[in-house]
Amino acid sequence: MTQIQFIQRDGKPEFAVVPIEVWERVKHLMEDLDDVALFDRAKSQDDGFRVPAAVLDAELAGDHPVKAWRDYRRLTQDALANAAGLSKPYLSQIESRKRGGSIDVLQSLADALNVPIELLLERRD
Repeated sequence: MTQIQFIQRDGKPEFAVVPIEVWERVKHLMEDLDDVALFDRAKSQDDGFRVPAAVLDAELAGDHPVKAWRDYRRLTQDALANAAGLSKPYLSQIESRKRGGSIDVLQSLADALNVPIELLLERRD
């Protein structure tokens, strides 16, 4: 029979001390619980938005995220520029990386493309 020691505080069990051989048999269960908790936390923060493979492929091929999403949405530069309140040349410069875009401009583009702004931001390593 396995001896388990209970440590109490204010008359209530607070800790259980188990022999190492018991711990070795059950420690993987603790790791599984941590994994489940991490998954549940990530799932609760998931907004349900999915990036289509075509957009990822275009970005991996070198397209600016704005261009990748514009192509995916099947919009012309004229249509997206008009929807975002920009000039076509300015949009073209953003897509070709000749100019950046302010947060306000990128937010306008994100709204016109119906995507979170974070998806239009490029990482600078």
